[in-house]
Amino acid sequence: MKIGTTKELKNHEYRVGLTPDNVQAFVSCGHEVFVETHAGEGASFSDEEYIACGATVLSTAAEVYAKCDMIVKVKEPEEEEYQYLREGQILYTYLHLAPNKGLVDALLEKKVKAVAYETIRDENGNLPCLRPMSQIAGRLSVQEGAKYLEKGFGGRGILLGGVPGVERGKIVIVGGGVAGTYAAKAAVGIDAQVTILDINANRLAYLEDIFGASVTTLYSSEANIRKALSEADLVIGSVLIPGAATPKLVRREHLKLMKKGAVIVDIAIDQGGCCESSHVTTHDHPIYVEEGIVHYCVGNMPGAVPRTSTIALTNTTMRYGLMIANLGFEKACENEGVKTGVNCYLGKLTNKNVADAHGYDCADLNSLI
Repeated sequence: MKIGTTKELKNHEYRVGLTPDNVQAFVSCGHEVFVETHAGEGASFSDEEYIACGATVLSTAAEVYAKCDMIVKVKEPEEEEYQYLREGQILYTYLHLAPNKGLVDALLEKKVKAVAYETIRDENGNLPCLRPMSQIAGRLSVQEGAKYLEKGFGGRGILLGGVPGVERGKIVIVGGGVAGTYAAKAAVGIDAQVTILDINANRLAYLEDIFGASVTTLYSSEANIRKALSEADLVIGSVLIPGAATPKLVRREHLKLMKKGAVIVDIAIDQGGCCESSHVTTHDHPIYVEEGIVHYCVGNMPGAVPRTSTIALTNTTMRYGLMIANLGFEKACENEGVKTGVNCYLGKLTNKNVADAHGYDCADLNSLI
């Protein structure tokens, strides 16, 4: 199979879909790999390193798309890349289709075989290709939130860890999944007061077991959300329904309950965000203020630490990428992980959450392959 990766076009997105080590793994299995020039520079991988591992470096993304059977990326294609897609081509990347009808329509029109990292499930029902980026985004959420609490950015002027004789800052984490757990680890590490809300009682029990008295766990009821928001200095939204649009748990009316200068970091913004007032921002312009509340809603948070993120991501995505290349797409779909990752197949939507988000019919992949 001919496999390619291109330079990411999203604002300040420095991650890359394949590392030189990944290239070597594909080549050793008899595949050809094509890399757009400078695709890995943001993550500190040079063209020379790719060439040394067996890749062919091409001048443009258009050439890579034209050459390759499978395109491996990090983020969903931007609109200017839609023209390069073609029927039967495999696209293997984060897609986040629930809030992006334009991309859904493009993938269906082009009859692409699209596999989304974020919906791949392993044999235990976990999301292995989403997990490393959730871990990184969780840690970054506290780091970024602490920064934008500074007065110069419009924040309350709160030091989250406090000092002797001064109350510590209060962090509220909405959603206790992987991202929320890693946000809690970072928050506890700086000695902030931490509250975690979730609707899964078993998850709350687990979080209390691992963090003990360092955190307060609350069932995510309307009353508890309102109370927690009214006390928060930093709110971290880390709610996830795989493949689906995120429910708006923090509504616009809730902002009036919050302290002026408090900060919201919406990790869930890739799937539409869990705050009604959220809209996607970029690393160039990461924040905006609404109702006196600072919002940080960068859609590719892990792109800020591209070397760590690229290696962590490809450690998990390569397993399935090699499976697709070695077995062929349809045969690889016998693996439950690959199968659950397929969102579009030759003009048909095959992920129910995505289909429901846009009011489209969902086809059964088994009947198509």
